[in-house]
Amino acid sequence: MKRRAFITLLGGAAAAWPLAARAQQGTMPVVGLLHPSSTDTARLRAFRQGLKDAGFIEGENVAIEYRSADDQTDRLPALAAELVQRRVAVIAAIGGIPSALAAKAATNTIPIVCLVGIDPVRLGLVASLARPGGNLTGINILSTELAAKRLELLRALVPGATRIAVLVDPTNAAGTDSTLRDVGAAARALGLQIQVLNASTSLELEAAFATLVSERSDALLVGSTPFLFDRRVQLAQLAARHAVPAIYQDRHHAEVGGLMSYGASLVDAYRHVGVYAGRILKGAKPADLPVVQSTKFELVINVPTARMLGLNVPQALLATADEVIE
Repeated sequence: MKRRAFITLLGGAAAAWPLAARAQQGTMPVVGLLHPSSTDTARLRAFRQGLKDAGFIEGENVAIEYRSADDQTDRLPALAAELVQRRVAVIAAIGGIPSALAAKAATNTIPIVCLVGIDPVRLGLVASLARPGGNLTGINILSTELAAKRLELLRALVPGATRIAVLVDPTNAAGTDSTLRDVGAAARALGLQIQVLNASTSLELEAAFATLVSERSDALLVGSTPFLFDRRVQLAQLAARHAVPAIYQDRHHAEVGGLMSYGASLVDAYRHVGVYAGRILKGAKPADLPVVQSTKFELVINVPTARMLGLNVPQALLATADEVIE
């Protein structure tokens, strides 16, 4: 069983650029990286590795302009407009639907590589997965499509659960609607009741857990948005304090004390965004680069958290896990 050190958040990525790289920006292509929140070093390293795989190294033959909305998604359109004014060669719109929509609205000429968790055809971002047809392509990590699978895994770990709370961020309307639709269908098939909780601030998270406890939900499924990812430590602490079994999208939740996570490998997805950005820098057109769907998924189980909650993790579930934290 492998163990990974906790990942620290990257603070002020732009401040860490080598001075030489900044001086050379005028003579090399520039990639604009648009994100709704701070991202971590592992993902940024994966993005740069993707660029490197395509032949581009930051500071040597490509520069990167970083734009983060710091969890204020209403800032994304202005940040996307800044990248357009900067005349970057390609925009990497990562971190979910809001970044992709902001970039798409800002330009119909600059190539965009996005990372989203919903079918981009359903969102109106591309004409089809095989032939995007415009200035945007990217990768779909199937976040909402996997919501039903997360519900099944949660039921396997907490077999007596009949009432499941679903925590979503209402500011991410498209992701919330898709998550609730998929979870609702799966819940009906499993004979479960769903309680919807909304939170887009830290105080609202506290209130959501208070509601969950007062209404006696048996377990919690946490939606996948940048805000809920950034609050993963708070979520793990709240779940522990209120003794609530919970499942999340990303392995980082389990690594900081969350019970269980299941979702696409975001490190792999970020690398792919970097590869596509590099291919576009070499002359490929987004319209000709098919939207890729994630094929690498990770189930991570935190056994100490399960013990603390009084849960006995079935051996069959442990056997299927990609990583067991002990």
